[in-house]
Amino acid sequence: MAIRKSELYSSLWASCDELRGGMDASQYKDYVLVLLFLKYISDKYAGAPYAPLLIPEGSGFAAMVALKGKAEIGDRINKEIIAPLVAANQQLSQSDFPDFNDQAKLGSGKELVERLTNLIAIFEKPELNFSGNRADDDDILGDAYEYLMRHFASESGKSKGQFYTPAEVSRIKAQVLGIEKAATSAATTVCDPTCGSGSLLLKVAAQAGTPITLYGQEKDEATSGLARMNMILHGNPTATIWQGNTLADPKLTEGEQLKQFDFVVANPPFSDKRWSTGLDAAKDKYGRFEGFGIPPNKQGDYAYLLHIVRTLKSAGRGSCILPHGVLFRGNAEAEIRRNLVQRGLIKGIIGLPANLFYGTGIPACIVVIDKRDAGSRQGIFLVDASKGFMKDGPKNRLRERDIHKIVDVFTRQLEVPGYARFASNEEIAKNDYNLNLPRYIDSSEPEDLQDIEGHLRGGIPERDLEALAAYWAVCPSLRASLFRPLRTGYLELAVEPGAIRATISAHAEFAVYLAAIAEHFQQWRSLAAVQLKALEPGCHPKQVIGDLSEGLLLQMHGQPLLDAYGVYQLLLDQWADSLQDDVYAISADGWKAEPYRVIETDKKGKTKDKGWTCDLLPKELITARFFADDLEMFAELSAELEQATSRLAELEEEHGGEEGAFAELEKLNKANVAARIKEIKHDPEAADELTALREWLLVSDEEAKTKKMLRAAEAQLDAQAYGHYAQLSEAQIRDLVVDDKWLSTLAAAVQGELERVSQTLTGRIRQLAERYATPLPQLTDEVAVLASRVEEHLKAMGAVWT
Repeated sequence: MAIRKSELYSSLWASCDELRGGMDASQYKDYVLVLLFLKYISDKYAGAPYAPLLIPEGSGFAAMVALKGKAEIGDRINKEIIAPLVAANQQLSQSDFPDFNDQAKLGSGKELVERLTNLIAIFEKPELNFSGNRADDDDILGDAYEYLMRHFASESGKSKGQFYTPAEVSRIKAQVLGIEKAATSAATTVCDPTCGSGSLLLKVAAQAGTPITLYGQEKDEATSGLARMNMILHGNPTATIWQGNTLADPKLTEGEQLKQFDFVVANPPFSDKRWSTGLDAAKDKYGRFEGFGIPPNKQGDYAYLLHIVRTLKSAGRGSCILPHGVLFRGNAEAEIRRNLVQRGLIKGIIGLPANLFYGTGIPACIVVIDKRDAGSRQGIFLVDASKGFMKDGPKNRLRERDIHKIVDVFTRQLEVPGYARFASNEEIAKNDYNLNLPRYIDSSEPEDLQDIEGHLRGGIPERDLEALAAYWAVCPSLRASLFRPLRTGYLELAVEPGAIRATISAHAEFAVYLAAIAEHFQQWRSLAAVQLKALEPGCHPKQVIGDLSEGLLLQMHGQPLLDAYGVYQLLLDQWADSLQDDVYAISADGWKAEPYRVIETDKKGKTKDKGWTCDLLPKELITARFFADDLEMFAELSAELEQATSRLAELEEEHGGEEGAFAELEKLNKANVAARIKEIKHDPEAADELTALREWLLVSDEEAKTKKMLRAAEAQLDAQAYGHYAQLSEAQIRDLVVDDKWLSTLAAAVQGELERVSQTLTGRIRQLAERYATPLPQLTDEVAVLASRVEEHLKAMGAVWT
């Protein structure tokens, strides 16, 4: 059975989290991630010639397994596994690893032994064998590492989750740099001066077209160790990661000067109040603040940004995540901002949604620095992407569609009303160099205005219908089918409110529109089918989904009433849900559709056969394609059973009361009913009861008979489907998986998106119709009539209304 990425990650997290007990997630992560690292390097490099890491004999994961259950397990891991590993590899440091004999964190005695033994056992799972793992952007291990880091960041709380930059934000930063289109080589340098666990650096490296050279510095000792391991796990073992304070003690230097890089990215701590500790900014020997100004003592955001500016080469590019306050705060920061703008160093600003980051809930922005053409830069390109996100537990998270839209708009410098625009230097100067995005982009939703005359006299305002112009452009005569003139500037419904949806769906122009969209999607589907059926073992899943999704986005771009990014998201959702597991399985094992038994083991060790399944080609697809007649018979039996069960419920409801025919029965079952029938069958006064009981018995027999037939039919269908797998050719498997599973699922989702078009229009028209259906004079008259009725009732009761 092939590795299913989604299940591997979730089970790994669940197992680790279960063993955590009361330990703080920010500490426990160090042990889990280090074990994952040790397992990987043991599988990958032990005994391998010319490996980037040397695994000394007796210091691999197998030696760690041998220590399970031993009283001195923690101390021996420190001395026999980690110490020799560090001694043999200069890129590793003892400080990279936590103390596996720390009784304050892991417990003492038996508790420590059991916790480490169970934790090691998690990584013994056969699906966690990384010996064949490729060191590229597809590797499962690197993704598993990032998955665990994201969950640990989420669990670590406000102050301890800053070691991790959300992958979605990292991807945006990497792509807006333009490194993908740059002429990169091993000589191309990228630095993250506040690198945390290194995820941001790795996203930039993954975006580059060739291997590049990575540098990083991280203040926290344990986190810098995680970064070094992360580099190795992602196939960048030569990356240079220093531990230390970037501002007070920068390690990446050349002589007495700061080392300069082609690209610099960073997600520094927001509004760092201790940024100047150990640093005399006015006498900074690296000249980072000269010509710009010194940031305030309690706001270190610009200190990090100016460090980036200073460490970029003359044609270097950088991006930094900063809180929104840097765009508009005054005094010293206003002066720094003015100098940056006047020198043309800021290419763009991207406003992000609030609550994305694990260390804080405040909204942030990406400031893009570009020294190329800085002297001739005419302004700054601004993007307000604060509205595009999804909820993910307590945090917000960017969707694939949000990421793609941001990158598309920024890299192409597309002006989109309410979303993005270019602000000239003159306009920025008029705003006193305040770069707060709402000054330049109005991203607020248009107000749904109430029309006073419409409420007083009735009728839907023409203005509200003109706001639906996009629909009328597609279906020019639809408006006339739905509305008729009432008076100048106002219309009324030409159909009943309940018929709005049907009128839209049945309209010839709307049908033409749906057919055109369907044909457009079918063109992509035909090409995608060819591409997918050609997949072979060794294919790169991320390249597969990249090509597919880009093709779909391009195909659906510009189609009216349909958000192409929304359709793009449907495919990416399917990828995350199941498609990626299938493609990874094909990449590893080919087009193998082999059913297997599902065996569950309870806590006592007893096993239970839960039937069979096939991950790549579920049995439902086999029965639907090859056993349609049997499936139809099965459906008919299911309907008969449902009918019988429903009738039994009706009889029990009808005759189950204290005075009902079933009142004499202690329990309603076949034996009791048969006995009662025998008892009263000659009693003329019990005729009604006897009729009810006999009907219940008859229907009960029908239900039992149908259940038996259904079980037999299900078993036969199950056996036929199971046996049919062996008869399938590889070509048939490709057809079934691609056409019946993957593309049919996506087609249904796209159809749902199209249905939302009519639902949205229907909802708005119904809302307007109901809003202005009853004018105020009519409401007043209705209130008067009701008041009169109430007064008459009160008089009849002898009460007087005063």
